[in-house]
Amino acid sequence: MPGIVQRGLKQGLDVTWALGKVIFPITLLVTVLRFTPVLKWIMEWITPLMKWIGLPGEAAIPLVLGNFLNLYAGIGAIVSFDFSVKEVFIMAVMMSFSHNLLIESTVASKVGVKWWFVAGIRLSLAFLSAILINAFWQGGSELAQYGLITQQPDPEGYVAIALLGVKTAFMSVVQLAAIVIPLMVGMQWLKEKNWLNLFSKWLAPFTRVLGVERNASMTLVAGLVIGLAYGAGLMIQAVKEDGVSKKDMYLSLIFLVSCHAVVEDTLIFIPLGIPVWPLLLIRLVTAIVLTAIVGFVWNRTTSKGKEATYDHTHSSI
Repeated sequence: MPGIVQRGLKQGLDVTWALGKVIFPITLLVTVLRFTPVLKWIMEWITPLMKWIGLPGEAAIPLVLGNFLNLYAGIGAIVSFDFSVKEVFIMAVMMSFSHNLLIESTVASKVGVKWWFVAGIRLSLAFLSAILINAFWQGGSELAQYGLITQQPDPEGYVAIALLGVKTAFMSVVQLAAIVIPLMVGMQWLKEKNWLNLFSKWLAPFTRVLGVERNASMTLVAGLVIGLAYGAGLMIQAVKEDGVSKKDMYLSLIFLVSCHAVVEDTLIFIPLGIPVWPLLLIRLVTAIVLTAIVGFVWNRTTSKGKEATYDHTHSSI
C-alpha cells in the first residue's frame, strides 16, 4: 500500500506541475486584464452580435467574463442586470458550453489536441445552442428572480490588482493539486488492484456508442464529474501508460468540452431562477450525439482507408 501511495503521489505531482505551469500564468493574466480596458473593448465588439441570439447588449458583459474567467464571474455579472428567464437561460447554456475558455482550452492542449480545436468546438456549440433556443422557445419572458448572491468589491490600485491576480492564480493551482493528487493516488490504487479493468468493462457499452476504446473510459467519467482540466490530467497519464490513441484522445475531449463537471456546472445556476434540468440534458445529449457522430465518421473513414491500402497492396502483389 505505501508503494501505491508513493507512485500515485508522484504522478499527481507531475500532472499538477504540468497543468500548473499553464493555469498559473493564464489565471494571473486574465485576472489583471479584468481591470483594464481590454475586456471592455471585447464587450463592445460583440455587443452587436447579441441581437442574433436573442440577447440585449448588456449580455455581452457576463458572457465575456464567463469565457475569460469562470462561471462564477459570469453569474456575478448576470445578477447586476434585469434579464428575462429566457435570456438568463440562453446565457447559462452558452456559458455551460463555453467558460474559462483560455485556461481549459490550453490545459486540454497538453494532451496533444490543438487549443483552437477545443475553443472552436465550445464557442460553436455556445452560439448554435443560443440561436436554437431563441428560435424555438417562445416562453420565459418573465423577469428572472435571482437568489442571494454576494459580489466581492473590486480592488483599488495596481498593487491590489496584481496581488489579487497572484492570489487567484496561486489558489487555482492549490485547488488543482487538492483534487488531482488524491485522484491520481486513487486511480493508481484502482489500477494496481485491477479495478480499472472491471470499471472499463462496465462502461464498454457507453464508450462503444461514442466510438471510444475502453482504455479512455475513466478519463470520460472523471471529466464528466469533476471537470475538463482534471479529465485532461487523467488523459495525460492515460496517453503515457495505457496507450490511448489519437482518435480516442480527440473523441474524449470532444465529449468533455461539450459536457464536463455536470454536477457543479448545473447546480451553480439554481440561484438564477432558471430550469436546470433542461440545461443538463442539453449538454449531455449534445455531448453524446456529437461524439458518436464524429466517432462513427472517423471509424468509417479509417476502415475505408485500410481497405484501400489492402486492395492496392493486393493488386501490386
